[in-house]
Amino acid sequence: MRKHLKVIMLGFVILVWGVCSSTSGRAYGAISTATTQEIDRVNEKGPYLGIIVPNSFEMNPLLQSPSFVADLEVPYLDYFGKRFRFGKVENERVIIVMTGLSMLNAGITTQLLLILFKVKGVLHYGIAGNANPQLQIGDVTIPQYWAHTGLWNWQRYGDGPNEELALESNGDYTREIGYLRFANYQNASENGKPIENFLNNVWYQPEEVFPADGIPEVRQHSFWVPVNKHYFKVAKRIEGMTFQGCVNSTCLPRAPKAVRVKRGASANAFVDNSAYREFLNSKFNITPIDMESAAVALVCHQQQIPFIAIRALSDLAGGGSAVSNEADIFASLAAQNAVDASLRFITLLFP
Repeated sequence: MRKHLKVIMLGFVILVWGVCSSTSGRAYGAISTATTQEIDRVNEKGPYLGIIVPNSFEMNPLLQSPSFVADLEVPYLDYFGKRFRFGKVENERVIIVMTGLSMLNAGITTQLLLILFKVKGVLHYGIAGNANPQLQIGDVTIPQYWAHTGLWNWQRYGDGPNEELALESNGDYTREIGYLRFANYQNASENGKPIENFLNNVWYQPEEVFPADGIPEVRQHSFWVPVNKHYFKVAKRIEGMTFQGCVNSTCLPRAPKAVRVKRGASANAFVDNSAYREFLNSKFNITPIDMESAAVALVCHQQQIPFIAIRALSDLAGGGSAVSNEADIFASLAAQNAVDASLRFITLLFP
């Protein structure tokens, strides 16, 4: 049944993208014979661990690591703007692919990976902002749950927490998760109370999901998406692992460490704002903030593929210096720390 579903999904994606894509004014609705043969050759060596990375500066340390050995027969396959690299990491067969920035790119890339290739699990890694005052830049975080915190119902001015949201009665939206009240973050107050703000409130919403083994077009909802239980258990064994903490002559107060945390969040926004950082941590107990992990998590959740994300903290998401974001200095260090933690995780996952 699962194989049948993957065939149907692959055909659908090919049809839609074939209609939408064009070269010299012509549209193509099928994978070329040569590409199909390459995919078949690759899958004969599967299944693989999929390694999904947001950007090239995060991916390059892995590709340049002696732990990665490219496949000699088919080192890579280019398909619809994505390059899927094949090889072994710590003697485990892997497919490495870069998504590009944002939830959309991450979701599309993950869906392509799972449709085209035999993948037994997904490891996603990269850098992130830090919303947790108990941790520091350079630390490597492994959340148990991920949420997309950029799906909102923006409430009209004048309505409050007791008023029903638009389309809430249809089951499209909910007030169960919570909201952000803009008036709480104004510089001015009146009689000791925040002045009302025309932006009012935004209510956080769960994603609609359609599991591969569910009834087509019958939606479910998911806000906190769990990582795979076994993967998270294995990740406990890298807790306490330490990493490099200096960039040239600039060093962190202590050696960065790996730690499992409760929650991470993703949205199509680069957070460099102290107030919103504090809100996410106090409201949702979030530590890493990024722009891709929840999208990868949601696709894997729908396709029932084991998943985990490892994110190294590159900056304080606006909670540090008022001069500039710390990622300008520490992004490369965080990327290397994320790679080092991921390599260790792979050796423990597949001993």
